[in-house]
Amino acid sequence: MSVVVDYGADVEAAVKRLIEAIHAAPAVAERYPHRWLALALLDEDPGVAERLEAVEGGRAVVARRDRLLEELRGPLGASADTAIAAARFRAVNEIAGDAAKVSRPSGRTRTDRIDAVVANRWLGIPIFLASMWLVFTLTTDVAGSALEWLDTMISGPVVGLVSEGAALVGLGGTWAESLLTDGAVAGVGAVIVFVPILLSLYLALALLEDTGYMARAAFVMDRLMRGVGLQGKSFLPMLVGFGCTVPAVYATRTLEKERDRILTGLLVPFMSCGARLPVYVLMASAFFPGRAGLVVFGMYLLGIVVALVVGWALKRSLLPAADPAPAIMEMPPYRLPTARTIWSHTWRRTKAFLKDAGSIIFATTIIVWLLMAVPVGSGGSFGAVDVEESAFGAVAGAAAPVFEPAGFGGWEAAGSLLSGFVAKEVVISTMAQSYGAEGDGEERASLISAIREDFEETSGGAGALAAVAFMVFVLLYTPCMAAVGAIRSELGSRWMWLSIVGQTALAWAAAVAVFQAGRLLL
Repeated sequence: MSVVVDYGADVEAAVKRLIEAIHAAPAVAERYPHRWLALALLDEDPGVAERLEAVEGGRAVVARRDRLLEELRGPLGASADTAIAAARFRAVNEIAGDAAKVSRPSGRTRTDRIDAVVANRWLGIPIFLASMWLVFTLTTDVAGSALEWLDTMISGPVVGLVSEGAALVGLGGTWAESLLTDGAVAGVGAVIVFVPILLSLYLALALLEDTGYMARAAFVMDRLMRGVGLQGKSFLPMLVGFGCTVPAVYATRTLEKERDRILTGLLVPFMSCGARLPVYVLMASAFFPGRAGLVVFGMYLLGIVVALVVGWALKRSLLPAADPAPAIMEMPPYRLPTARTIWSHTWRRTKAFLKDAGSIIFATTIIVWLLMAVPVGSGGSFGAVDVEESAFGAVAGAAAPVFEPAGFGGWEAAGSLLSGFVAKEVVISTMAQSYGAEGDGEERASLISAIREDFEETSGGAGALAAVAFMVFVLLYTPCMAAVGAIRSELGSRWMWLSIVGQTALAWAAAVAVFQAGRLLL
């Protein structure tokens, strides 16, 4: 049984007029079914117009199609392909409903009423931004007390037990004890204390996902994503990037076009992954203690803005494309989240972070400690040398001048950023080791004080501004080696190197611009 879809008076009139143009071109009329060809042209079916132009009289048909598309924009209030797709979906729903004989609720459902607000053309984006602001405010404020308690436990009793254990086996006061306490415990512990923050973030994101809201977030972002030549569903991998960049890069496989996969894969690293969050929280706590949540939200929002700007630039240079087709997404119904599902998502992501802390972070902190223990130049011996006179201090000191225009030209900050190329979680552990933060159970407070003092000195009294520039650099430069590997696997070496070099150069330029512009305005 054939089904004839009614596309509405305006589209049907255009189909009729286009069929007349097809009849006027005998070579075209003989080759293709007339109504099918008219609809395919109005639907801007890829390749149809190109093939038609090679047929005698085909150019005139395509030109007629172009004029009809312009005429339809006014009465339809949208493009013709949107109206055609909507009519087909209505027909499919009617056929499916008749075949399944499913009873349908009369009037608008609860999901429809909620979507009328959260997916509204004008309210959708403000609601999404408000939701994310609430997430990061609660994450930093609510988890703050747990963070302080965990920091006290690690820097007090845990360090004490390790020192006592070292003394029992005859290693007290040796470089081996320093390796355990100042290297392993101080480095990994400086990151572990932020687990409550990450747990809160993953819990909030899992809650939004389980209710069905995240699909709406991708839908409301469609208008912005179209500006960079992508559909709203390209924002879904970017949302995954708020948790971790690696699975977000692999999530680009769900996109049909190679160009969309490449562009989305290049934009994903600008989303602030969970590993960057502890850095933001630490710096915001040091310089903006009363507005830490707002500062963290600002970093996440800046990442989205930068991704859109970079996407717009790539669309007009390396990855040109025509305007994408409108997003057609099937929205899941809203549902009450279940504790089991939320905890499963939250624990899986937190466990992945803890696994990194037990492998990459641990290995990197040991390497950093070893470099700090090796003397360079005159004075000192292995394990008994000033950090600034160590191999690590020499490498970090050589890199420090690069960051002077951004206001954080100290070797400690430079060294933490260099180690951050391995994993962003390592930035804080390296800082803890570089600044030698200690304080009888108040290691985090000691670290914050040391960072504040150093940034005030290197910035010439503009420590808060330098801290913002530092966070901007952390936001924009290469996320981690695992993400680089994922980009190479999915996009190829050419795009991997573009990502590494482009992001690092952009991060430096943005950090310098923030600091220098801020100094001029203050």
